[in-house]
Amino acid sequence: MTIDILTKRYESADQNHLLTFWSKLTAAQQEELKAQLDALDIERVNRIYAKAVSAETDAAKPAAESEAITPLPQGASQSLTDKAKEKEWEQIGLEAISRGEVGVLLMAGGQGTRLGSTAPKGCYDIGLPSHKSLFQYQAERIARLQTVAETRFSKPAGNVIVPWYVMTSGPTRRETEEFFGKNSYFGLDSKNVIFFEQGTLPCLTMEGKVLLDKPSKIAVAPDGNGGLYAATRSPLFPGSSDSVLSDLKKRKILYVHAYCVDNCLVRVADPVFLGYSVQKQADCAAKVVPKASPTESVGVVACRGDKFSVVEYSEISKEQAERRESSGELSFRAGNIANHFYTTTFLNKVESFEDELAFHIARKKIPHVDLETGESIKPSKPNGMKLELFVFDVFPFTERFAVLEVERREEFSPLKNAPGTGSDDPETSRRDLLAQHKRFLEAAGAQLKDGVEIEISPLVSYAGEGLETVKGKVFTKSGIVEGIEQLDALV
Repeated sequence: MTIDILTKRYESADQNHLLTFWSKLTAAQQEELKAQLDALDIERVNRIYAKAVSAETDAAKPAAESEAITPLPQGASQSLTDKAKEKEWEQIGLEAISRGEVGVLLMAGGQGTRLGSTAPKGCYDIGLPSHKSLFQYQAERIARLQTVAETRFSKPAGNVIVPWYVMTSGPTRRETEEFFGKNSYFGLDSKNVIFFEQGTLPCLTMEGKVLLDKPSKIAVAPDGNGGLYAATRSPLFPGSSDSVLSDLKKRKILYVHAYCVDNCLVRVADPVFLGYSVQKQADCAAKVVPKASPTESVGVVACRGDKFSVVEYSEISKEQAERRESSGELSFRAGNIANHFYTTTFLNKVESFEDELAFHIARKKIPHVDLETGESIKPSKPNGMKLELFVFDVFPFTERFAVLEVERREEFSPLKNAPGTGSDDPETSRRDLLAQHKRFLEAAGAQLKDGVEIEISPLVSYAGEGLETVKGKVFTKSGIVEGIEQLDALV
């Protein structure tokens, strides 16, 4: 597209200020800016801004004017209290895995900035005795699950494959790919680990004008974890004709498990969750944990009008937050943990309603160029906005939605905060994972002396299975177990 055509297009969109410095740019800088302007769907950016502002205004209306927020209806949610049902769901899920019908989407675009690290968060070592990263733990869970499915359904070794689609971001992609390569993909076949990249959106002023990061470059930010959906349609890398969706189709994947990288307890491709969702014939499902207290700052899966939705804690009144059922459980208790099931049919449908999704506004301090002086400005207070979609924004568009409530201590320990914070930090992640391994051993009939810490590799046990040989043993030494036979040395 010529610069004249681009200029007219941006004038029509009332965003022609982006060409303020054009005449002062070098030929290389002009090419850089032109490529960005050419690739950017500026009309879509304007629509997203208008819809986001409108949605925010609607959300601020008094409750009487907005859609009523109600707890999940009877039958929409089940919890893992019935062991017979759990075994039934696990069998259904493992069977789907054994047939090659399951894939995994990992949202791993974030950096460990809050943790004092510039590396991708999945590279982080939470301080386990093995010093394995979050990425390694999750890779080994996939490897173990493949083995469990092969054994259960008498498949030859290497016959069951769960492809892993790893969503990175611009700043983390290269380092993530290098980390996997350096670590030989943690034992997985590199052909079954597919990297793709989260999209970006321009940063805007409060009035919706696109900000310049420098005279020849637009300021951009990741489009939120809800950018997952558009990213599954985008080329896997520049020039590629393949996408995540086309790869899922090629592999004949029917079901997808999606989750965030920062949960050290995540059961990747959890066969119980998969089996539950398949049995319920859900096109989309959410795994949740009970809220720890009425005041816990967590969004809950609930209903807004007649649609399933994640309702932020700030949108629920004190009375609603404290309301309890006759059983004593909180009415609004389904804590959202960004752990979802989809059919690939549903993932392919998202594009048809994506324009109806309202982006969320995050007001931030955004460095930018002063259009009059050309000087770089680092603001001391929020001066603009980043627009984000959340992964749960698709919930209202599902036809058959289901919720599975699981135990927090077994499945959710997020890594959000700096070391020493005291909650959701590396120390609590380490504590929660090692406590789970202790429970695995005790459930198998073993005892651990006080102070003994045993780390069990996911390659040995995915969820406590395969530990029958420890029955009656008393463990007196701490250690790392990479093979079942190594447990004997810790007695």
